[in-house]
Amino acid sequence: MNNKIYIAPSILSGDFVNMSKSIQQLEDWGGDYVHCDVMDGVYVKNITFGMPMVAGIRKITQKVLDVHLMITKPENYVVAFAEAGADIITFHPEASSDPLATLKMIKNCGKKCGIVFNPDVDIDKFKYLFSECDVILVMTVFAGLGGQKFIMNCLDRIKKIVSILKDIGKDIPIEVDGGINITTAPLAIDAGATILVAGSAVYKAENPTEIIKKLKGTK
Repeated sequence: MNNKIYIAPSILSGDFVNMSKSIQQLEDWGGDYVHCDVMDGVYVKNITFGMPMVAGIRKITQKVLDVHLMITKPENYVVAFAEAGADIITFHPEASSDPLATLKMIKNCGKKCGIVFNPDVDIDKFKYLFSECDVILVMTVFAGLGGQKFIMNCLDRIKKIVSILKDIGKDIPIEVDGGINITTAPLAIDAGATILVAGSAVYKAENPTEIIKKLKGTK
């Protein structure tokens, strides 16, 4: 198991008026991935951005583009997001007509694929998909709603996924998203997460470089 911790700042917390600057800051601060939250106003209430934004970001960074699709029927859009430059594409399995086929579709595009669990989604119902995943994202808040606090019992969900992966002999990273800060990051890491999505904790920090170091546990 790779124990290196990766930080994936969410560009939703960046400056949309000057996205180029927000991406440059992410790189300068030591962020590892660019996390792109795509919301359609159907699966979740909010609407954010789509393929053109991802394509624009791809032109200005070599960082991993980690695209989280909070959309209904993601299978209709994964090819377009892959062509826009996404490196990792994750989606909510209950939002897909055929999540197994959707995972394979992403892989056929040459991209890494994964599923996302909202706090109220039954992990056992979708564990049959784990063998096809390159990453599993655990939401520690409910997707699509800002300002939520980290849901502590989701730590047990991370541990359960770690156990299932161990049982099937699958060694892939677990990503966690929602309410991540210098207090909750160590808890998520201890539970088994190695990729941490952080928005306001990074972009609104007085010293984002130091915060990213602290989130990684290196300071």
